[in-house]
This record gives sequence, C-alpha cells and structure tokens, in this order.
Amino acid sequence: MYDNVQVFIISVVVILFLLYVVIETAVRRGINSSVIGQFLEKHHGIKGEKKSFLDKDLDNDK
Repeated sequence: MYDNVQVFIISVVVILFLLYVVIETAVRRGINSSVIGQFLEKHHGIKGEKKSFLDKDLDNDK
C-alpha cells in the first residue's frame, strides 16, 4: 500500500517540476521576443535574460 503512495508522490513532484520548467521557459522566451520586451531592452537597457537556478548545472563551465 505504501509503495503505491510513494510512487504517486514522486510522480507528482516530477510532473510539477517539468511543468514549472516548461512554463518558465515559455514565459521567458515570450517576454524576450515580444514588442514590449524588445522596447525595454533597447530603450532602457533592461535585459530579459535572468539567471535561473536551472542555468547552474554541472555541464555548464561558466
């Protein structure tokens, strides 16, 4: 009985994390490519690229 509950909880956590990554990426790319995002970057020097905790992985040499 507890095995099914543990698998369910782990599955929900993984699915929520993947959903978070997809939504964050879509919003970031959408804002950067929008007219308002380009206007802010050009006229006010506001960069749309913020560092995420996902950018700091072991494969990244920066």
